[in-house]
Amino acid sequence: MFFLSDMLNKKLKLPTAQEALPGRERAIPTASKHHVSRRPLHGPYPEGLEVAYFGMGCFWGAERLFWETPGVWVTAVGYQGGVTPNPTYQETCTGLTGHAEVVMVVYDPSEVSYGELLRIFWESHDPTQGMRQGNDVGTTYRSAIYTTTQAQQAEAVASREAYETALAAAGRSRITTEIEPAPVFYFAEADHQQYLAKNPFGYCGLKGTGVACAVPAPASA
Repeated sequence: MFFLSDMLNKKLKLPTAQEALPGRERAIPTASKHHVSRRPLHGPYPEGLEVAYFGMGCFWGAERLFWETPGVWVTAVGYQGGVTPNPTYQETCTGLTGHAEVVMVVYDPSEVSYGELLRIFWESHDPTQGMRQGNDVGTTYRSAIYTTTQAQQAEAVASREAYETALAAAGRSRITTEIEPAPVFYFAEADHQQYLAKNPFGYCGLKGTGVACAVPAPASA
């Protein structure tokens, strides 16, 4: 029993640099093209597109949600926000890399706004659960937004404040989502890329709170 408890505690607590697995210098093998659109996962991406990163628990269902969104050019799943360089899926599952499972979303802002992506993010999972999403428990399943511009950062923070007000009115707990400038994104293995397109009846644990999110309009420049 002590061993099981110790393992669970490790998965609920982010590791320090001294505790984290060493990882590796080279990137792990992954796919080169999106399984659905056949567009390049690693770029270069067309001029004018922007990149956003969202952690919503298990990345399989979250990725499908975004690749089906009009205006999204390509998506990929990977690991972000941790310590271990170039981690594998098995390593992240130990809780000893510090990474969250994340979806990279490359989108055309002339077709879909960052605010709309934020609305999808907030309404499609439960951002109040800390290091878990439903039955998926561990640091890899935490809620996170990693931003690539100052405008994204400001809009993400404003949306969190607005959604927390809506959740409080519905009697829900406080939001635990971390919002930070984007750290290095490590692409996950090929098997995980667009997993639900390859396995239509595969696991998807996405479940929202049922509370609508009205994302505030971005502040004018």
